Formats: sequence, C-alpha cells, structure tokens
Amino acid sequence: MNIVECTEINKTYQQGKVEVQALRGISLNIKKGGFIALAGPSGSGKTTLLNIIGGLDHADSGTVNVDGQSFDKMNQSQLANLRLHSIGFVFQSYNLIPVLSAAENVEFVMLLQGIPAAERQGRARTILDDVGLKDKYDRRPAELSGGQQQRVAVARAIVSNPSIVLADEPTANLDSKTGQGLLEMMKKMNVEKKVTFVFSTHDQMVMDYARRLVLIHDGLIDNDLVKKN
Repeated sequence: MNIVECTEINKTYQQGKVEVQALRGISLNIKKGGFIALAGPSGSGKTTLLNIIGGLDHADSGTVNVDGQSFDKMNQSQLANLRLHSIGFVFQSYNLIPVLSAAENVEFVMLLQGIPAAERQGRARTILDDVGLKDKYDRRPAELSGGQQQRVAVARAIVSNPSIVLADEPTANLDSKTGQGLLEMMKKMNVEKKVTFVFSTHDQMVMDYARRLVLIHDGLIDNDLVKKN
C-alpha cells in the first residue's frame, strides 16, 4: 500500500526576474512503512519535494495523495487537519517555540490534538529520555545547543505516532554519534510501529541507513535504489 503518491509534480519559483524550475515532472510512490532518503546536492529539488508531500508547499501541476487523501480535494482546514494528525515534521531550522520548554515544545502537537495533560506530559518526558535529554525537560531552546534543539524537534515529530515523518536534513547539526543514535531510534520506530520516514539529506550516514535511496538532480529523479538493509 502506498502512503504517498506523487504524479508529474512540477514546481517553479520566481527569483527576481529569473524563473527557477525546482521540480520537473517528478513521479514518486512511497510504500507504507518505508525508510527513504531523498538525496541530492543543494538546489536539486529534494526539500521542495518534501515540502509538497507535507502540504507545506503547493505544486504548480501534478497530483499528490498522502495517507489515502488527495490534496486536490482538500481545503486548507482539511489539509491542516491531515498535517496535525498524520504527518510529523523535522525542520532543518528546528522551528521550536522560544518561550516554551523542551517538554512543552514536544507536548505542543499533542495539545492541539486534544490529548489530556497527564498523558501529554508523560509521553513528552519518555520521548525526551529516549533522545538523551532526560535532564533538559525545563530548558528553553535558547538554553540548548543546536544538537539538543534538533533532538527536541525529532521528539516532537514522532511523539504523537504519525503515519509519516518528513525530516529535512535531520542530522545536519548533530555529531556523528548523536546522529547515529537518532537514526537508530527512528529505524526502531519504523520497524516496530510501521511509521514511514522520508528524509531530505546530503548526509552519507542517512543515505546508508535508508532502505531506499532516491537521487534527485536538477528537479528530476536521477536514480531510485532499493537496498536490502
């Protein structure tokens, strides 16, 4: 079963007087339970594709279906609801809320979902323990290192057990040991809970962990490799 179906996706941006074609008719299906890396150089279109899959950006043409729902048939409220309940995001810039503690940032999506306070707090602390931040519950983002902020962002993305997690350069600000630990944690969640993970990356370690590697160059899929690991 495919959790993502993208067909003939085109996207062009206007940069001043210059048009930049970020995606050139990309078609991509992702099976439920996949552990996939979209890889390519800066400007290849991998992050644009990730954002379109997540409903954060809109294709100029083509169709997108995520978790059985077609973006073409959804209004903004329905799309926001899909993102809230089915899609977890890990942004390269973290996107943490500065006035909230680490635990409160992790709780935030669950708060929007209407999960009771006691359950939110318990799940937030458990996931922060899992990512090595047991003593950082009450720290605000400004009091955390870049790597610690990234771990909070990953914890927030996976704590509500979404159907799919989209991660833009999730290991970019981490040392190799911490990055490997995060990838191991996400791989375990992928295997045990069948959560689909899609990474946008140029990190070789992420590519090595992925079971499928989609190479993107100049807005086109250059190669699509399914690995045995």
